[in-house]
Amino acid sequence: MTINERARARCAWLPQLDRSRGPLYKALVDQLAADIASGGLKPGDRLPPQRLLADALEVTVGTITRAYREAERRGLVDARVGSGTRVRGQQSSDPAFHHLSRATGDSIDLSLSIPIVTPLRGQQLAELMQRLATRPEVLTTSLEYQPEQGNAGMREQLCAWLASQDLPMAADELLLTEGGQHADFLTLQTLVRPGEAVASDALTYPGMIAAARHLGLKHLPVPMDTEGMRPDALERLCQQQRIRLLYLMPEHNNPTGACMSPARREAIVEIARRHDLLLLEDGVQFVPADSRGLPFYRLAPERSLYIFSVSKILAGGLRFGALRAPANLMPQLSASLRAQCWATPGLPGLVACEWLASGMADALIEWHWQEVSARQALLREYLAGYDIQSHPCSFHAWLHLPEPWRAVDFVRGAAGRGVILIGADPFCVGSQPAPQAVRICLTPAPDRESLARALRQLAELLAEAPPLPAIPI
Repeated sequence: MTINERARARCAWLPQLDRSRGPLYKALVDQLAADIASGGLKPGDRLPPQRLLADALEVTVGTITRAYREAERRGLVDARVGSGTRVRGQQSSDPAFHHLSRATGDSIDLSLSIPIVTPLRGQQLAELMQRLATRPEVLTTSLEYQPEQGNAGMREQLCAWLASQDLPMAADELLLTEGGQHADFLTLQTLVRPGEAVASDALTYPGMIAAARHLGLKHLPVPMDTEGMRPDALERLCQQQRIRLLYLMPEHNNPTGACMSPARREAIVEIARRHDLLLLEDGVQFVPADSRGLPFYRLAPERSLYIFSVSKILAGGLRFGALRAPANLMPQLSASLRAQCWATPGLPGLVACEWLASGMADALIEWHWQEVSARQALLREYLAGYDIQSHPCSFHAWLHLPEPWRAVDFVRGAAGRGVILIGADPFCVGSQPAPQAVRICLTPAPDRESLARALRQLAELLAEAPPLPAIPI
C-alpha cells in the first residue's frame, strides 16, 4: 500500500477536488462548505490532520494549511491546539455555545447560566403590570421615543437600587442598553479601532469572543491562575501588543469561577494606567454586596466601564441593562447607540426599573441566592473529591476532569445519560488549547430533585472509564 493509499484510508473526510477550477486551497474550502451544508459534515466533526490530508490528496501541506485558515476565517471551522480543527457549523458563531435550552424529553440541561424558574417571578410581574396599568401617563411616556442615553427617570431609579447594593454611580454616568451582550458589542464597536486589540482571560464569556470576532478585532488571551487573569502575563502582553481594552469578570469568571483578590485588582489597575488600557468589567453575573470585591470603576473611574443587566436577577427576556462609562466616553457611546437603534425601548426599561424600585425584586433575588446556595451544596455532596472551582454565589461550577477523561467524551457520555453539558472549547480565546474541563450550570434544573438526579448521573459517569480512542492503522 502506498503512502497516498494509507493516508486516504485514515481520513475521516476526503474531499473530491476539481483541480481545474482556480487555486486548490479555495476548491478545498468550497468543498468543505458544501459538505457542511449537505450534512455530510456536522458541527464538532474533526477534520484530518494537515499532513495526513496533504498526503491523501497529493498536495503540499501549505495548501492544506492555507485552506484550513481560510475555512476558519469564513467561520466554517474552529482550530484548537491539542484538539485539531473541527467543524463549527453554519447556524451560529459556535454551535457548542447557545442561549436557549436544548433539553428534550426527560433530559436535564445543565449547560445554561440562567435564573432558576419560580412561580414568584410571574406573580411579581403580574402584580407590577397591574400597578403600572393605574399609571397611564408613565406607560405613555415609555412608549415614546427615548433619549439615546435612556430615560432620565429610569436611570435615577436604577442608580438608587444599585446604590442599595453598594454600587454607587450617578445617572449621567449610565447608558441604558438591551442587556449585557448589547453593552459588550457597543463598547467594542465604539472604543476599539482597527489595528488595536482586545484582551481578556484565556477562558472567558463566549458572547465577548463572538462580539470581537464579528467586529474583526484581534482578541488576545491572558493566562490565568486560581484568581483569574495573571498580572505578570498581562504586563508581558502589553509590552508585545497594542491593547486598547481589557475585558474582566473579577467576581467570578465565566466559566471557571475564579475570583480576584483586592491585591490582584490593584495590580491590574496599575498596569492599565501604565499602558493606557480601558477596563470593561462585566457585572452581569451579579453577586450580593457582602460577597463582592471593589469594582474596577471605583478603583480607576477614569478608564473603567461597568456592565449591569437584569438577565440573571429578574429575567433574561426583558433585555434590559446599563453601561456605566466615564464622562469623556459617553458622547461616543451615545452616538453609536443612536446610529444602531436610536435608543433602547422604554417599556422593558420601565418594567425592570419599577420592579427593582418597588422592593418586590429584593424578595425574588434573596430567594434566588438561597436556592443557589442549596444547589451549590448538592454539587459538593454528589461530586465530592473531584477538582471543582466555583464561587458560592455562582450559577455554575467548573469541573476539571480526572485522567483519562477528555471533555468531548464526557459531554457525549453525559448526553447519553440525559444530562446536557458544555465543554471548554466555546470559552477559549483564539487558538489556545482547551483544558479538559466542563461547565456545570446548577440553575436550569426545574428543582433540586432534578438537579440531584443529574449530578448523580455525572458522578456515576466519572467513576467509569472513558471509551477507548480509535487507533489509526
